[in-house]
Amino acid sequence: MPELPEVETTVRGLTPHLAGQRLLRVSTMRPDLRRPFPVDLAQRLTGATVTGLSRRAKYGIVSTDRDDHMIFHLGMSGSWRIGAGEPGKHDHLVIDTAAGQRLMLHDPRRFGSVDLVAGDPLIAFPAFVTLGPEPLSDAFDAAYLSRALAGRRAPIKAMLLDQTVVAGLGNIYVCEALNMARIAPTRAAADVPKAKIALLVPAIKAVLEASIAAGGSTLRDYKQPDGELGYFAKDWRVYGREGEACECGGTIARIVQSGRSTFYCPKCQR
Repeated sequence: MPELPEVETTVRGLTPHLAGQRLLRVSTMRPDLRRPFPVDLAQRLTGATVTGLSRRAKYGIVSTDRDDHMIFHLGMSGSWRIGAGEPGKHDHLVIDTAAGQRLMLHDPRRFGSVDLVAGDPLIAFPAFVTLGPEPLSDAFDAAYLSRALAGRRAPIKAMLLDQTVVAGLGNIYVCEALNMARIAPTRAAADVPKAKIALLVPAIKAVLEASIAAGGSTLRDYKQPDGELGYFAKDWRVYGREGEACECGGTIARIVQSGRSTFYCPKCQR
């Protein structure tokens, strides 16, 4: 599933093609993805001018001069394609700009979603209301995370995946950051010492920033809007590397937590 770096990369890739552009035509090729498209999507977006693009957690936001905000989630296999030509079988939303650009939301598995809200999306969109701070923001620091984890007996990995604790983190980057901070993913969150939390927060930020710089991690269908693949996967420390050597000399193991694969090094992660 595309995670925060993939969505951030997508938003940055779309911005030069959409920001400041008038939307000449907005078309849906089917009635739904994971849930139905907004019935008035085409009517409200056609003729509007895009005033900016942004991201919240794993969602991208396209804002217009009508104070409408199209919020998209890439689901398991979604990506945006930029280019001319007719929509393919899995291109479900098509946007044509007055400048002659065509952008298509491509989603073979159709687990993605598109919503449309008026007003401040951070307030108007229900999924945003309960989200924790962005991990790359100043609000996400060691003091905040220590407070959020206090008294919590769930494994530290589960707590980092809890979107009410911190928004946008996913399986890959939590595994990577826990390895960088030398914290066992099975350790109770409340038992992680403050000294370790002080290492964990910058590790999370470093892993995310490195992945964004590399264009994200390509898993199955994910591509950047220009068609390029994400290359951070070649720099994974532990994810997907069961049986290989950790940089500490230990052997990377795989366990299952809450139905998800966890990769870590039993030697250096305590």
